[in-house]
Amino acid sequence: MKMNDKFFDLKKEKQDRMINAALKVFALRGYRHASTDDIVKEAGISKGLLFHYFENKLGVYEFIYEYSVRYMMLELSTMMKESTTDMFELMKQVEFARMNAMKGYPYMQMFINRVETEDVSEALMTIYEKKQTLEEAYDTIWSRVDFEGLHAGVDGIKVRKMLDLTVKGLMSQRLVDSSFQPETLYGEIVEYIDMMQKICMS
Repeated sequence: MKMNDKFFDLKKEKQDRMINAALKVFALRGYRHASTDDIVKEAGISKGLLFHYFENKLGVYEFIYEYSVRYMMLELSTMMKESTTDMFELMKQVEFARMNAMKGYPYMQMFINRVETEDVSEALMTIYEKKQTLEEAYDTIWSRVDFEGLHAGVDGIKVRKMLDLTVKGLMSQRLVDSSFQPETLYGEIVEYIDMMQKICMS
């Protein structure tokens, strides 16, 4: 499916309202339990308007995921420095890129995270190629990591996984309890990264 050109003829405010509604519903409920009724209610639009641009729930899901991948890839390409090899600094750059994306689309990263545990094959098949594209972009970033400087016996890959899980937990908590502010969350994440760096570095 190509990006829906006629959708982009809408005013930007309405585009973003529909995108953010879909991101929130899919992020919080997953594909199986999300409904187009939930999306139109969240967006404050008619069901007829949604179906004017998207054939069905799967069409919305595919569009939203492709939009998210394109948007996040742009942020990553802008924020990441190719010369950086330090794992903790790379993590900060990644999180800064995500924070920038979430200024306009608060649920975008949570939606991308939710896709990782999606179990509806129909949904997974329709976004397979875009999912691979995003995974390859992250693989390229993490392939630059130099684990030199870590204490002997410290598994850098496990440290990164632990921090990644911490970040996902913080993000979900802040979004669910309505205390989400991108800059505040980023500051909190950096505190955890810095703390782990002090523990792990010689």
